[in-house]
Amino acid sequence: MKKTLIQLAAACSLVLASTAALAQDFQDRTLKLGHLNNTDHPTSLGVKKFAELVSSRSGGKIKVTEFASSQLGNELQQQSALMGGVQEMLVASTTSLAGIVKEFGLLDFPFLFSHPRQADAMVDGPLGALLKSRLNDKGIVVLGFFDLGFRNVTNSKRPITRGEDLDGLKLRVIPNPVFVETFKTFKANPLPLPFAELYGALESKTVDGQENPYAVILSSKLYEVNKYVSETNHVYATNPIQVSKKFWDKLNPAEQKLLQEAATEAQNYQRGVSREVSAKAVNELKAKGMVFNTLSEPEQQRMRNEVRPVHDKFAASYDPAVVKLFKSELERVSKL
Repeated sequence: MKKTLIQLAAACSLVLASTAALAQDFQDRTLKLGHLNNTDHPTSLGVKKFAELVSSRSGGKIKVTEFASSQLGNELQQQSALMGGVQEMLVASTTSLAGIVKEFGLLDFPFLFSHPRQADAMVDGPLGALLKSRLNDKGIVVLGFFDLGFRNVTNSKRPITRGEDLDGLKLRVIPNPVFVETFKTFKANPLPLPFAELYGALESKTVDGQENPYAVILSSKLYEVNKYVSETNHVYATNPIQVSKKFWDKLNPAEQKLLQEAATEAQNYQRGVSREVSAKAVNELKAKGMVFNTLSEPEQQRMRNEVRPVHDKFAASYDPAVVKLFKSELERVSKL
C-alpha cells in the first residue's frame, strides 16, 4: 500500500512538472477572432471549438475571444486589420481573398463540385497548399478551411428552375468579379455588397435576392425578407481560418504548433456540424414559410455549360502554373 502511494505521488509530481514545463512554452495572449455569421451558425460553433482547444491545451494562457456578426467590421475591413496586425484572426470566405491573391478566384468558379468531399479534397490538397503559401507574402497565414456549403439563390420574386429565371433579378453577390460575371451570364443584375449590408438591402428592396448556403440563410433570418429558395448549388463555399502574419511571427514554435493543431481539429469538427445543419435547414426554411425548389440535373448541366466562358475568361488572367494545377486537381477530385 505504501509503495502504491509513493508511486502515485511520483506520478502526480511528474504530471505537475510536465504541466509547469508546458505552461512555460506559452505566453499570456488574448486573440481577437472575427467572423461574419451569427453565434448560432456552424462557423461560430467551429470558432468556439477552436477557442476551447486553445485554452485547454495552453493551460489557459492563450485565450481566443470571438467577435461574431461583423462586430469588427465587414469582411474587407477585417482582412485589412488582419494584414496590418491590428486583428489577430479572421474566419471569412475564400471569395474576398481573391482581391489579395487573385488565383483564389479559382475556388469560386461555378459548378465545380457535386459533393462536399470534392471541395474538401481541393482545399486540403496541393492547390490549397499553394494558394495558402502565396498569402504568406501578403500578411495572412491560413490554418485550415471551415465549411460553408453549397450556395443557393433566394429572392422575393419567383422560383428559379432554370437559368432564364434569373433574368432581370437584382441579386446581392459577394464583392468578387467571378460572382458578378457568373450572374451576368444569366442576365441577372448582380450588386456586390458586404454581407453586413445584406439583410437591410433585402428588406428595403434595394435587391430582390441573394445567394448563400442554407445555414447562412437560416441563421441570418433571410426567410423574413425573401420568399423563394432555389437549390442551385452553383458554388461550394469554404471559410479559411486566417491569422495575421505579423501576429503569427511573434509566436514561438510551440504556440504556432498549438494553434495549427487546434485549427485542424476544429476544422474537422466544424465540417461535420455544418453539413448536419445544412441537411436540416431546408425543412426549417420551409417551416418558416419559404417556397423551396430544386433544379433538374439536365438544367444544372446546361447552366454549367453556359458559364464555361467565365472559367476561361478568369483562368486566362491567372498564373498558368496555378491554373494547370487547378485543372489536374479538379480532375482528381471529380472522381471522389
